[in-house]
Amino acid sequence: MFGVLLLQLGFALSYMGAFHSPKPHRVPVVVAAPRAAAAPAVARLNALPGEPVHATAVADRAEATRKLLQRRTDAAVIVDPRGTTDTVLVASAGGPSAADAATKVFQVAGQAQHRQVVVRDIRPPAKGDSRGLSSFYLVLSWTIGGYLASSALNMAAGSARPTLRRVLVRLAAMVPYAFVSGIGGAVIVGPVLDCLPGAFWELVGIGTLIVFAAGAVGVALQSLAGTIGLGLTVLIFTVLGNPSSGGVYPAALLPPFWRAIGQALPPGAGTTVVRNTVYFDGHNTTGPLWVLAAWAFGGIAVAVASAALRGRRQAGTAPGTAPATATA
Repeated sequence: MFGVLLLQLGFALSYMGAFHSPKPHRVPVVVAAPRAAAAPAVARLNALPGEPVHATAVADRAEATRKLLQRRTDAAVIVDPRGTTDTVLVASAGGPSAADAATKVFQVAGQAQHRQVVVRDIRPPAKGDSRGLSSFYLVLSWTIGGYLASSALNMAAGSARPTLRRVLVRLAAMVPYAFVSGIGGAVIVGPVLDCLPGAFWELVGIGTLIVFAAGAVGVALQSLAGTIGLGLTVLIFTVLGNPSSGGVYPAALLPPFWRAIGQALPPGAGTTVVRNTVYFDGHNTTGPLWVLAAWAFGGIAVAVASAALRGRRQAGTAPGTAPATATA
């Protein structure tokens, strides 16, 4: 009960600590302007108090659009040197909070220069994904399903520390479960609800990897720590992983701790992969996919190694295993 209390308090602290006061910090943006105007515009944006954005110059609108659609920036401002109105390009499908924050920064900076801004959303979310949160909730369901499945396998065996054979059986059982989960999630967000249309089989593959990674980590931690391992899994995936994932607020709006860990944990990496696959043709997904693969492989390695070492220790201490003493 004490462990559950700690998880409960940690849940409250983590979520409210991450979300209670979101502030933009070095949101990546680009500035497209003639050479003479680009450097001053970038300098003004980077000199704003609190560093809300990190601005860099690009050659033209085409390059700014390309960077935005390749998820290398969160917003772009196209400066019109012959007028007083600039254009802000955003792709809110990648997370409307970052786009909104960058737009507000551009508006404040423009007012100081007596300039207006017009916002153009070049990649909005799907109609059924109005706030761009479907990717986050889909990954949330996949991660929770993965580690709960591993817990069910553990309880089915009486919560005892598994032998190497049982570990291998549990890991093998996670494969079809993960595949079916991937199909189920893709069906729900695609044909059923039309939240994330298209990329059906890509989502199936991503879901399979996410569910298996969560399940493998669950098997590993329960092999190491028994029932307590479930609590450790919840800590990693839910208490720490979900608020830092970038699903509700992107990393640039989170406090430093959550900003630092978000993309290193499966919920953050999974949310990025799903969004960028559905909306941005798979750009900027290689790193997050490696993160998910590393968690899956790490779970397998830890689960197998811990069970094997425990089996060796038990064999070495079993009655009658000590070598007989030679007699003359």
